[in-house]
Amino acid sequence: MKKELTLWQKIKRPVEFRLVVPLKRSAQDPLVLARGVLVGMMWAMTPLVGIQMTTVLITWVIAKKFNWSFSLPIAIAFTWVTNVFTMVPVYYVFYVTGKLLLGDWQNITGWESVKNIVETTFFGDYSIWESIVLFGKMLLKDWGVAMAVGCIPWSIGCGWMSYRWSLKFLRMWQEKRSKSAEKRSYWRATLSKVIHPKQTLKQAKENHQKKKRKKKNGKKQFIKYSKH
Repeated sequence: MKKELTLWQKIKRPVEFRLVVPLKRSAQDPLVLARGVLVGMMWAMTPLVGIQMTTVLITWVIAKKFNWSFSLPIAIAFTWVTNVFTMVPVYYVFYVTGKLLLGDWQNITGWESVKNIVETTFFGDYSIWESIVLFGKMLLKDWGVAMAVGCIPWSIGCGWMSYRWSLKFLRMWQEKRSKSAEKRSYWRATLSKVIHPKQTLKQAKENHQKKKRKKKNGKKQFIKYSKH
């Protein structure tokens, strides 16, 4: 019988598989990977769901011209932090933050109306491109300015915190991995001295036990002889 996953486990598993595992498996420099996290998170925290991977690609092309490299696959992976499932609450946070920064908190639209607008736009009978165009027009007409302003602190803050966390995590992980590799090489070298190439592990243990018994018997004989 399969054990049912908790809500936290259901959230943690895809996040770990899509974001953490690629970081661990990558052989690139931690600084390059952390920059990828920075770029990905900064674009993720903008109201551009649907074209975020394109904006990351454009950023990568421009960054290369200035010799500022970052991991493109990692950056693209982190843009999926905001997606069709998380965009409604995230967009509403952007909108409210923007209204507060603009000093227009008295005219904040309710959660239900924002939810209805997004659901009608993206979950209606439209193609992906039609949904993006329609949503873009709605942003410019209704609450686009508030969202554009409100996403700025979230984009900078989340990008910077993710960069610091990933850089620290990757350096610790690579240090741990290098120590494990050193231990493995040490034990291989030690065992290669003890175990003859043609011996099996069982034979090596038997020979080791014989040597111990010989030493023990030699000590006993010495003690008996000294008494006489």
